[in-house]
Amino acid sequence: MTRGLYIALEGVEGVGKSTVAAALQDLIEEAGHDVLIVREPGGTPSGERIRHVLLDTDDEVAPWTEALLFSAARAQLARDVVEPALEAGTWVVSDRSVYSSLAYQGGGRRLGVAEVRAVNEPGLGKTWPDLVALLRLDVGEGLARQEDPDRIGAAGREFLDLVAATFEGLAAADPERVVVIDAAMPVADVAAAIWKIAADRHG
Repeated sequence: MTRGLYIALEGVEGVGKSTVAAALQDLIEEAGHDVLIVREPGGTPSGERIRHVLLDTDDEVAPWTEALLFSAARAQLARDVVEPALEAGTWVVSDRSVYSSLAYQGGGRRLGVAEVRAVNEPGLGKTWPDLVALLRLDVGEGLARQEDPDRIGAAGREFLDLVAATFEGLAAADPERVVVIDAAMPVADVAAAIWKIAADRHG
């Protein structure tokens, strides 16, 4: 059984990750692969409860509490959902991944990219995205697209500018894994660009 490919969609608020995920799913299925769409945080019973604490409340959450809760939800998702799917040959498309924690908590919250990576690695093990599609969009345009921002999405322009800059740094540091896609293109074109890269890499 050939292992599936793990694709993560990343970017600041409003870049259209969930819409692109649906379009990408169609392309992957048309090529004959099984595909599973997941979201972070969430995807498991405990992960969905953590999602509510992180995104759907007005409670004040300390930066490291935020980072550790994301890590906990992600570890559960990796063990219970993502890794079994990949082992079964299913492709996984994830709306956000560990790279969001590196950018949002490591960069935006100023906790440090290396520090946030270190707390995520034990829970993920080998279940790390094979391909990260960074959907690049001007922060202001992304904010304008938001209809109902969650707690983190409402954190303000200065915070999101730091997040965007950190994403760009991650892409520059690991160009083999993190590819930048222009999210201002039509959704079909964005999905097609990601699919071409993924198909080439999967052989």
